Amino acid sequence: MADKVMWLSDIGRKDVPLAGGKGANLGEMIRSGFPVPPGFVVTSGAYYSFIIQNNLSDKIWEALRGIDMEDSTRLQAASRHIKQMIVSAAMPDDTAGAIKRFYNDLVRNASSYVAVRSSATAEDLPEASFAGQQESFLNISGEDNIVEAVQRCWASLWDARAIYYRDRQGFDQMKIGIAVPVQRMVEAEVSGVAFTVEPVSGNRDKIYIEAAFGLGEVVVGGKVDLDSYIVDKKRMEVEQRHIAKQAWQLIRADGDNRRVDLSSEEGSKQKLSDDKIIELADIAGRLEEHYDNEPQDIEWAMEKSTIYIVQTRPVTTLKRQVGEPFEIAAAETGATSKEGVILSGVGASPGRSSGPVHILHTADEVDELKDGEVLVAVMTNPDFVPAMRRAAAIITDAGGRTSHAAIVSRELGVPCIVGTNKATSVLKKGQMVTVDGSRGTVSAGTIAKRAEAVPAAVMPVGERRIVTGTRLYVNLSEPERAAEVAAMDVDGVGLLRAEFMIAGIGRHPRALYDEGKGDLFIDKLSTGLAEIAAAFYPRPVFYRTTDFKTNEYHDLEGGDKYEENEANPMLGYRGISRYIREPEIFGMELSAVNKVRQDAKLTNLHLMLPFVRKPEELKAAQVLMGKAGLARERDFKLWIMVEVPSTLIRMDDFIDCGIDGISIGSNDLTQLVLGIDRDSRKLASEFDERDEAVLRAMHTVVDVCRRRGVTSSICGQAPSFYPELVEMLVGWGITSISINPDAVERTKRMIAASEVKLLLESALERQD
Repeated sequence: MADKVMWLSDIGRKDVPLAGGKGANLGEMIRSGFPVPPGFVVTSGAYYSFIIQNNLSDKIWEALRGIDMEDSTRLQAASRHIKQMIVSAAMPDDTAGAIKRFYNDLVRNASSYVAVRSSATAEDLPEASFAGQQESFLNISGEDNIVEAVQRCWASLWDARAIYYRDRQGFDQMKIGIAVPVQRMVEAEVSGVAFTVEPVSGNRDKIYIEAAFGLGEVVVGGKVDLDSYIVDKKRMEVEQRHIAKQAWQLIRADGDNRRVDLSSEEGSKQKLSDDKIIELADIAGRLEEHYDNEPQDIEWAMEKSTIYIVQTRPVTTLKRQVGEPFEIAAAETGATSKEGVILSGVGASPGRSSGPVHILHTADEVDELKDGEVLVAVMTNPDFVPAMRRAAAIITDAGGRTSHAAIVSRELGVPCIVGTNKATSVLKKGQMVTVDGSRGTVSAGTIAKRAEAVPAAVMPVGERRIVTGTRLYVNLSEPERAAEVAAMDVDGVGLLRAEFMIAGIGRHPRALYDEGKGDLFIDKLSTGLAEIAAAFYPRPVFYRTTDFKTNEYHDLEGGDKYEENEANPMLGYRGISRYIREPEIFGMELSAVNKVRQDAKLTNLHLMLPFVRKPEELKAAQVLMGKAGLARERDFKLWIMVEVPSTLIRMDDFIDCGIDGISIGSNDLTQLVLGIDRDSRKLASEFDERDEAVLRAMHTVVDVCRRRGVTSSICGQAPSFYPELVEMLVGWGITSISINPDAVERTKRMIAASEVKLLLESALERQD
């Protein structure tokens, strides 16, 4: 049963696919000597086995078929149906038996109460903050109750908020598994969070701590006002203290979590003594150092004066805040004397924005909030996310800088103020206000222009640009994000997809051509391409020509007239094969590229051809390019995608055709090397870009390109999901890596660290 239930002490940071983000980090910390409550983990393998043995995969897909993720009512209904199927199904006897044995060993000679927590296998990756999307259960006792709680954690993977979030982040619903760590329960007198970087300003010389009396659920949920402390990381001195008035706390009594009111005197006390603040800051600093000096978001609890770490994860929402001083704004003190200010709180996500107030009392009302309105609530939870995406700004009564509202707002780039105490009672529906998320103030009236919060992955203030030999590119598909992403520390765009732009045109390209409206297609596509190329100029932008499959083309207006129904569109009429059979349609796309390069003088736009199967196809496409005035030259580069095994096997032949570079499409390459449809419901857990066969294939491609002096890159999802792959690619000598924008900062640091490691190893070899 080692593959289904394991002690946390046998788990490490590389075991995210097995133990989830939370479980992997807990095991890593235990093995490294940090003060973490002991426990075990029910691995993702147990979850997948449960799904397979109960034949639930097809039933889940059927429940989700055709649902509009913005339709909260239908999404909630589908979620309830899926969760009921999971909790009603039988847990395999071997899994249930192993859970009971591990539990009895854990609580022998100790309290019988444990915490049962969810740990998604994509949790805490830099692309998406999955924390809080699934359920956790505290103070669980008894082996049968533990088994039930584990199954309820599995069901929570299908909460409506989790389904919605995965969809919006582009994750395959069935590819995300769930593990369940089970730990001895810490009966916390004080609990909270700690950031090894000031989370709003991005100041890495500071440690930011929030604390509250009682169990930690009130902290992460933003349910009470919190103490906050700033510690100077170098001097290890407490620089600032904000002592909140906590009205109540959550404690364990008679086996249940119970809310207990605090007197004004009790609630106004400093939650952590200065000595304990420094002790916690020291642990936090050591955690950051252990995790390769990457800023950490830490959850902690104190029981009988002993501090325990119950979770750590990378900080995923750092912002760059230009010209703004850092301060802790206390809502009850009035915090500012600026003219027009009607409310103050804790600035949680920077930027300024105006709009009419819309107060949401419960998550059932999220569909009522319109684009551009200011969302006001007592607090938010993951069910509020659809409305938060539409909001011009967010204000809450409760919570701190690490509450749900604060973290999600920073992730979305929406100005946010938390901890105002009274926003829902002071502000009125429809009232026009301006929210300054940097200073923590709400003013009457509007500003002339919305000042957007700067997105995640922009370099923090005071940090120099990280210089690496391996170029870091981004994958991009939306012109609306061009300026935002271009502000990041990247070397250009390694994969510019046009599918969204073409879908936005609405009509099937062949339909437009036959109707004599080819110029409309060219104009609209060239406008989108030019917006992105201009934002990145003079950095290179590699435009991958369209790779719609027949089923996707069929969905465009007019597509049913031109597209056949293929049994396997993944292996059908797509990519370069389509271009040479429909040269007039490919010609419209080439004309759009030429228009950007010639008319707009944006010569940083280059071309990349997808799904290339044979050198003969490449030669035919090059002839069409030449006729369109896009022959290779010094300032115009041609790349091809390596997605098909034939391409890597005949890599030399493709290079002989005349190309400047290649880009590995790890998604398609993996499915074709392993023979696994990446959309297969039953084989989702087997699809892995880190399989030895796939790694060898990628290594072969990079080696050939190095030998032939051709640029090599990768633009699939793998480097964004699997940081360990970055080190391998750099070690092989890949020229560039192209990843999702949300993974920029982490990947840049990984590349730099990998290059330093290679230099040191090379130096040692020379000494030997």
